[in-house]
Amino acid sequence: MNNSRSILFIDQEKSALSDFFTQLQESFEHRFYHVGSKEDLVNSAKINDVDIIFLDVTFENKETGLRILRKLRQKQDHVIVAVLPENDEHLTAKVIELNPFFYITKPYKLSEVHLALKRAVEMVWFSQKSSRNSSSQNDFCGIIGKSSLMSDLYDLIMRVADDDFSTVLIRGESGTGKELVAKAIHSKSNRKDNNFVPVNCAAIPDELLESELFGHTKGAFTGATQNKVGRIQYADKGTLFLDEIGDMKPNLQAKLLRVLQEKEFEPVGGLQTKPVNTRILAATHCDLEKLVEEGKFREDLYYRLSVIPLSIPPLTARREDIPLLIEAFISRYASDRGREPFRFSKNAMNKLLQYCWRGNVRELENLIQHMSILFSGKTVGIKDLPEKFLLDENLSTEDFSHLTYNSEDTETENVDFGSLLVDDVLFNDNQIDFNEIINDFEKKLIINALKATEGNKKEAAKLLKLKRTTLLEKIKKKNLSPDNW
Repeated sequence: MNNSRSILFIDQEKSALSDFFTQLQESFEHRFYHVGSKEDLVNSAKINDVDIIFLDVTFENKETGLRILRKLRQKQDHVIVAVLPENDEHLTAKVIELNPFFYITKPYKLSEVHLALKRAVEMVWFSQKSSRNSSSQNDFCGIIGKSSLMSDLYDLIMRVADDDFSTVLIRGESGTGKELVAKAIHSKSNRKDNNFVPVNCAAIPDELLESELFGHTKGAFTGATQNKVGRIQYADKGTLFLDEIGDMKPNLQAKLLRVLQEKEFEPVGGLQTKPVNTRILAATHCDLEKLVEEGKFREDLYYRLSVIPLSIPPLTARREDIPLLIEAFISRYASDRGREPFRFSKNAMNKLLQYCWRGNVRELENLIQHMSILFSGKTVGIKDLPEKFLLDENLSTEDFSHLTYNSEDTETENVDFGSLLVDDVLFNDNQIDFNEIINDFEKKLIINALKATEGNKKEAAKLLKLKRTTLLEKIKKKNLSPDNW
C-alpha cells in the first residue's frame, strides 16, 4: 500500500472521467488511473498498487461487473466504491449484498464522486494507521493515548463491542474523537466485516436528512427520479453512526425510534416496511437531558439511545497524552506530505501543555498541520506559536514540566550562581569594582534567561523571579537588545 496515493477507475467510458480527474486533483493529492477493457484489467499491474477502486458494476456487462466486485471483496485489499446505473433496483440489491464501502450512480456527478472519495480516503488512512500501530501501547484503533482515563475508555470500548446489539451514546466535547471511538467499537465487534456508515445529523439539511437515512421511492417527492437506498439499509448487518444526534428534528426522532424498537423502517414514499439488522451508535456534545426537559428531544428515544453511555475525556483532562499526540501528528503529516518532521522547543512545548484546548484533539491536529507546512525540518519556538497560545486567559497556572517530550533541547543544570560569582573573584592584594561585577553578572543572568525563553520577556521574568516591569527596566538600563540574546 502507498499511503492512499493512487485511485483506479474501472470503467469503459474514459471520456466521462478525464474532466473529473482534472477537477478531483485540485482537492486530492492522488494519482488517478483508468482501465477501460477486460483485457486491460487482466494485464494491469495497477490494480495491485492502489488503495481505492471505483468500479462500474456494468463494466462490459452486469455479470462481469458483479464477478469483479465479488473477487475484489474476497481479497479485501482495497476500498471499493461501486458505480451503479440509475433505476436498477435489482442490481443495486445484489451490489449491497456484496458489501462495497460506498456506492454512487451514473452518470457521474462531481459532488457524489467527491463525497465518496473523501470517505474512502478517510477509511484507508484509518485502516493503515490501525495496522501500522497495532503493536503500539500508545495507540488503540487509531486513538492515541496511554493515560489512565484513556485506558479506562479502551476497556469500555472492548466490553461495548462484545455486545453486538445494544445502542451506545457517545458523549464528548467537540474535537475529542467521537467518530474514532465509534469506528473502534465497530472494528472490535462481530460486525467489523460489514459497513460502518457515519452520518452527521448537523451537516445535512433537514429536508434531505430523512431521505439520506431512510431512502426514498421513485416519485416520493419532486426530483425523486429513482429509488434510493438510505444509510440505515446500507448499514444492514453493520453499524450506523449518528453524529450530533441532538440536532435531529422531532419527526425524524420518531422514525428512528421505530427502527430501534421494531428493527424495521419505511423509505420515504414507501408503503411497505423493510426489516433491518443495524447497530446504532449515536454521539453528541449537547446535554440531551436538558433537551429532553425542554421538549426538544424525545425522552423515549433518549433512553433507547443511552443503553450504554460512554464519555470521552477532554484533552485538558489527559494532558500527559499531548506529547504522544503531537509526535503522532508530526509523523503523519511529514509522511503524507513528504516533508521533514519539525519539533517544538521545550518552552514552546510547555505552552502547549498549559493551553486550554477548547477544540480538543482536533484543534491540536490543526495546529500540527499548520506547523508542518511552515516549519518543515525546523524547531518551533515560543515566538513561532500563534498568539492565542501565549495569552494568560488561555493558559493553566498548573506546572506541567514533569510531562515528558522527545526534544533535542539540552537541560540546564541547577547551578549555584552565587558560589560561582564569589569563587571566580580573586581578591589577593587587588581591589575590585563591586558594582561593575554585580552589573556584569546581572547582564549575563538576564541574557541567559532571555535565550532560554527565546526572547519572551514575561517567561524570562518568571525564571528570574522578577516582575516583568522590573526586568524591562533592567533591560533598558543595561542597553540590552535582541542582538545580545
